[in-house]
Amino acid sequence: MEIPINLLAVLVSAVVAFILGFLWFGPVFGKAWMKELGVSMPSKDEMKKMQGSMMRSYLLVFIGAMLMSFVMAHNVLFGSAYLHMNGIAAGLQAGFWNWIFIAVALMGSVLWESRSWKFYFITAGYYLVDLLIMGAILSSWPV
Repeated sequence: MEIPINLLAVLVSAVVAFILGFLWFGPVFGKAWMKELGVSMPSKDEMKKMQGSMMRSYLLVFIGAMLMSFVMAHNVLFGSAYLHMNGIAAGLQAGFWNWIFIAVALMGSVLWESRSWKFYFITAGYYLVDLLIMGAILSSWPV
């Protein structure tokens, strides 16, 4: 059985997720998030030393976004067929239900790793917005 996945939509939603993450954990919530982690912004000299490892990290984050987008494409497709829904509503619903898994899993960081609830809400909020946008993109592009 062939599953019709729009790979261009997968790529675009991964790029959007990557950009969203850059903004969310950068200018929007970056300072508060880093404060909750107990780290500070590296100096320009430290940034230069970290350049190679940062590029590898960005690459791995993008690969992760591609995998997440590919899985979301399947979830949107299967959820749409099961619930007899189409369009953005199906994508938003798939994004929300997938986010529930992440939200529950992230609770462990608060309960067992001594992270704050502020850290939790910043991180969980990112994944909620990310998955809703992914679902909307994936469900609105034709296969």
